[in-house]
Amino acid sequence: MTGPNDLNTEQEGSPDALEALYATLRTNFPDERLSREPGTRWAYGMDNSRLHHPADIVAFPLSHEEVVVLVQAARAHRVPLTTRGRGTGTAGGSVPVHGGLVVVMDRMNAVLEFRPEDRLIRIQTGMINAELQRIVAAAGFFWPPDPTSNALCTVGGNLGCNAAGPHAVKYGTTRENVLGLKAVAGTGATIIAGTETTKGVVGYDLTRLLIGAEGTLGIITEATLKLTPLPDARCLIRAFYRDMHAASQAVSRLMNQPATPAAIEFIDGNALNLMRNHAQNPDALAIPDTAGALLMIEVDGTRDALESQTKMIQQAACGPLTPDRPESAEGASAADPNAPLSLVIAHTPEEMATLWSARKALSPTLRHVAPKKINEDVVVPVSRIPVLIGELDRISLRHAVKIVNFGHAGNGNIHVNLLIDPEDPDQRASAETALAEVFSTVLSLGGTLSGEHGIGAVKREYIRKEIAPESLTLMHGIKRVFDPDGILNPGKKIPD
Repeated sequence: MTGPNDLNTEQEGSPDALEALYATLRTNFPDERLSREPGTRWAYGMDNSRLHHPADIVAFPLSHEEVVVLVQAARAHRVPLTTRGRGTGTAGGSVPVHGGLVVVMDRMNAVLEFRPEDRLIRIQTGMINAELQRIVAAAGFFWPPDPTSNALCTVGGNLGCNAAGPHAVKYGTTRENVLGLKAVAGTGATIIAGTETTKGVVGYDLTRLLIGAEGTLGIITEATLKLTPLPDARCLIRAFYRDMHAASQAVSRLMNQPATPAAIEFIDGNALNLMRNHAQNPDALAIPDTAGALLMIEVDGTRDALESQTKMIQQAACGPLTPDRPESAEGASAADPNAPLSLVIAHTPEEMATLWSARKALSPTLRHVAPKKINEDVVVPVSRIPVLIGELDRISLRHAVKIVNFGHAGNGNIHVNLLIDPEDPDQRASAETALAEVFSTVLSLGGTLSGEHGIGAVKREYIRKEIAPESLTLMHGIKRVFDPDGILNPGKKIPD
């Protein structure tokens, strides 16, 4: 019996089907936008995960109508179709695990309509996130989703995984910042979903359903995005704490007072130790000797209100005031072990860049320590972050796998990094066992297995641990309605 992610025929991807598909597509696409060249097929068979499977055919559409042609042809010949942008995902979501046709969307990058007076922009989804930000910033706006890879990732990729980045803590995820979209279902039919207004409850919410579906229900070709005015001013607070318990208590305080931070990023003690030992210039990072956690807290708003907001957030970061510490000042003591060991506020872009140096030093440090990192983005309730970090430390010791953690503390989105040598089979096996324990721990704490990286192919078989069979059955039914022949991104998102 076939599942919703399997093609409903034994002929999928057969040489005859691929030849027939290629012949069909050549009548609609010029040679420079349709390729069977081995190097191209190889290049578009990977993303930023460890997975690789070469495509059989690669197509570069320029319009919604051309995507319709591609889907209809793939369906007619029972050939799997995988959509991709720039391949920055880490879960194998854009890897054509069954071969077939890969549709590369990054040439569909036009602005279709920009209406600042309505705070919206309609674009083709192959546009790079950073380019979108540049365009709307000229009119005084920004689009809140800003993943770390925003200089490379496409808006379509953001939509596919509901990727949001650090500012989701204040401004919401991608779903909260999209008004409507246009897509192509696995039948080849055009889907128009959502509205151009911030309110609307007519029909079912197909917009939110398609966002985060990783291309398994439809190919999103156009999106109407909700824009936010750029803040007048911002500042950045860097606070070091003795351990994750103290930092987590600070995060809870920060999220339970009126002045909402724009972002709260954290780095755990294992990562700080690596930076002390391996960073090129560790003294410049100003990491206290006894620090076991770091919080980076961004504050934004109107220039007139920023000072009072910053004071409230600084007080929350430092903890409740006591007779021994009557003002919002850092300095842990025997009487107040949870206060920050040091706290610095930056107001100018140059000062903020200096404070961010500690966070930016982490990625090159990880590359220096291990040739490969397995990067998972689990989410737990904020109050349970210390429990998770403690258990991750124990998992690391049990399996002799170095684990470092950082991420978006304000919404409990933890990037768990297992550092291994992929050429060592023992390390690979230990990492797989450790990763299963990581996921079980996350679920036991009321968490979820992915916040923004997606499920793709890497986490697909773990989904049964989180989603009940009855709910999976409903999801299978939804998949069959949108994609009855199972051609869209097979082998991803949900298990059979």
